[in-house]
Amino acid sequence: MADYQWVKEFKASVIVCDARGTILEMNEAAVAAYASDGGRQLIGSNVLACHPEPSRTQLEQMLATAQPNVYTIEKRGQKKLVYQAPWYAEGRYAGFVEMVLELPATLPHFVRGG
Repeated sequence: MADYQWVKEFKASVIVCDARGTILEMNEAAVAAYASDGGRQLIGSNVLACHPEPSRTQLEQMLATAQPNVYTIEKRGQKKLVYQAPWYAEGRYAGFVEMVLELPATLPHFVRGG
């Protein structure tokens, strides 16, 4: 991610894959989060190989339809927001970006008029 210096040390995990699921880039937070699975060595591998069912089938569908997927999880007491969305190059679907952000135990929610 040398072209985009801001994302390299961004505190959220960022992974970019192409439309077939090949991992193209990982920032430092993603490398650390997936260290036990190979960390930086995952670049060039396919995200489908990293996921068991039913996640694998869901990822296949996301890659095929370019539909975003957003959800929260909790792992070892830490809440996280997972945001998976398609990215585009020159207007053409090019793959997915996954961002995983750690959430505080209590998260304020504001409803603003607009």
